[in-house]
Amino acid sequence: MVGTPINGRTRLSFGAVNGGHDLGPSSAPPSNAGSDYGIIEFTREDVEALLNEKAKRKDRFNYKERCENMMDYIKRLKVCIRWFQDLEISYSLEQEKLKSSLELAQQKCTEIELLLKIKEEELNSIIVEMRRNCTSLQEKLVKEESEKTAAAESLLKEREARLNFERSQSTLQEDLGRAQRELQSANQKISSLNDMYKRLQDYITSLQQYNGKLHSELSTVENELKRVEKEKATVLESLTMLKGQLTLSMASQEEATKQKDALASEVTSLRVELQHARDDRDHQLSQAQTLTSELEKSKDSTEKSCSELNKLTLRTNELEAKCALQDERIKVLQEQLTTAEEKLQVCDISASETRIEYEGQQKLVHELQRRLADAENKVIEGEKLRKELHNNILELKGNIRVFCRVRPLLPDEGSSTEGKIISYPTSMEASGRGIELTQNGQKHSFTYDKVFAPDASQEEVFIEISQLVQSALDGYKVCIFAYGQTGSGKTYTMMGRPGHPEEKGLIPRSLEQIFQTKQSQQPQGWKYEMQVSMLEIYNETIRDLLSTNKSSSEGTPTRVENGTPGKQYTIKHDANGNTHVSDLTVVDVQSVKEVAFLLNQAANSRSVGKTQMNEQSSRSHFVFTLRLYGVNESTDQQAQGILNLIDLAGSERLSRSGSTGDRLKETQAINKSLSSLSDVIFALAKKEDHIPFRNSKLTYLLQPCLGGDSKTLMFVNISPDQASAGESLCSLRFASRVNACEIGTPRCHTSGRPVESRLTYF
Repeated sequence: MVGTPINGRTRLSFGAVNGGHDLGPSSAPPSNAGSDYGIIEFTREDVEALLNEKAKRKDRFNYKERCENMMDYIKRLKVCIRWFQDLEISYSLEQEKLKSSLELAQQKCTEIELLLKIKEEELNSIIVEMRRNCTSLQEKLVKEESEKTAAAESLLKEREARLNFERSQSTLQEDLGRAQRELQSANQKISSLNDMYKRLQDYITSLQQYNGKLHSELSTVENELKRVEKEKATVLESLTMLKGQLTLSMASQEEATKQKDALASEVTSLRVELQHARDDRDHQLSQAQTLTSELEKSKDSTEKSCSELNKLTLRTNELEAKCALQDERIKVLQEQLTTAEEKLQVCDISASETRIEYEGQQKLVHELQRRLADAENKVIEGEKLRKELHNNILELKGNIRVFCRVRPLLPDEGSSTEGKIISYPTSMEASGRGIELTQNGQKHSFTYDKVFAPDASQEEVFIEISQLVQSALDGYKVCIFAYGQTGSGKTYTMMGRPGHPEEKGLIPRSLEQIFQTKQSQQPQGWKYEMQVSMLEIYNETIRDLLSTNKSSSEGTPTRVENGTPGKQYTIKHDANGNTHVSDLTVVDVQSVKEVAFLLNQAANSRSVGKTQMNEQSSRSHFVFTLRLYGVNESTDQQAQGILNLIDLAGSERLSRSGSTGDRLKETQAINKSLSSLSDVIFALAKKEDHIPFRNSKLTYLLQPCLGGDSKTLMFVNISPDQASAGESLCSLRFASRVNACEIGTPRCHTSGRPVESRLTYF
């Protein structure tokens, strides 16, 4: 065999080593090691022939020939050994070159990834900058429009102020004219009052003279009265004297009587005149007092008129000054109006320019928004396509789907000063599917089919599994189970919160969807029959939660023993992959209300207990099974589906739960069954020949869901509390192993309804 060059050296055929002389033209000079032959290529057969070669014994005692043969054999062995050494060196050199090239390729890949990330960041920054520019331009436009409106409003206000000032000026001029007219009338009144005052003074002087005259007449009348009184006294004296003389003469008496009457009438007339004089005096006095008061009033009115005249004079001066100020202000406002109109024109020009620029930017923004909407639609369509393809791949591969849900922090957990241990990646690939948990400064990343943040509602969670529930009506076996530590929200996810319709769990919502779909498919000829069964696995014992024979245990008030005392429920699998539990209660249902009643009955019968980690901790695995049998009378199609909804008991550490007595036994049984479930998942992930389904009642019951033709989904519930970081990390790792398990391709069951109606299939 002629050799080929290796690393620039020529390989010789093995015949040359065995002493042949047929060296071809490709022979090379001897190697540097001093061998008589060139570099020779050995095959396995050549080496075996060399090792198995026996010495030719022509002459047994010819030691010289034997030595030469031995020396030749040793030389050939040395050549073979040297060839192996050179081959090993060349292989090591090639290995180093390959390693270096691999490192260079890895570096190039890393650089390309970095460049891609940088480009992506640059594109994101450009998009953010464009959005900022758009926002700033919008703000600028709004600001310009606001300034324009403000300028227009100020212009209108100035015009209104100008009109008001003109109106006020006209009113002030009218007031000034009115004040001047009032001033003239006041001057006329003052002159008339002065004339009246002079006339009054003259009248007072005449009254004083008349009063003096009356006083003089009064004094004369008084003097006359005194004289009359004196005369009366003298008359009386004369009367007395006449009385003395009365007896003397009757004639003189008659005369005296006549004189007396005349004097009496005279006295009476004098008294009347005196009274008249007194009345005239009193009337004159009252007129004098009236004139005096009128004089005082006229003096007061004159003083008031003078003060009013002074006030009017001051007001006139003030109005004149105000008019002057108003004129100056009108001039200033006119100047401001002119400047404002100029500014308004400039603002109009700048606003038109800004509007043109804004319209251009708006067009650009609309274009970018259209592109962004197209990109978002493409992303949404791509995400939908990715989900569909992912689900199809999972169905084809038979993988178990895994959804992760993080519950919100409780009030007593929110006061922790440590940072958050749960975070969510924002990259396009991991958005909505990735979760990161930080423990002791180390970040652990996981990716599942869907990740729900603490703010996700029950409706959002159910929307993601609604198509899986629909598969049960289409004739598939469907299994959904919740896994996680105690207090992570499994029962809330599956059952919801009683008394709060908006927080219903997956089980009530699934039943509502199934009955609604059943109602909507009736016009198409489909008729469905449904059966419900519910059980729990408590301390590795199956208990029927719908059994009518109930007896409560006195030692454990929250635990109700169901079924006939001492009855053993056994799990059996048939050849078709169906599972049934012997003597389990199966109830035919026709409406959501009937199932809700049964769920309430099962919830009251389920084993719960109080631990340090959870006020109402589920102490058993709860299994809800809905069997559906549908027939389309028009097409003779049949569909038989099973919906299994399972709420597993929570894993917990004895150091945290503080369980003792019965709670300790319950915890040990729960952890043992969950450990068996973990062993089954490990065996499925490694595709071992033997899967330990029989290690616990739970795994044996779930065997069709974990190893058959069922569509299976697991909810892993996580607590974001810092104290639960270890258990959360274990749950996430277990969920990743579950997500990697392949259990087989689901198939649609179209077989007829079996005779036995008390079998619960999984």
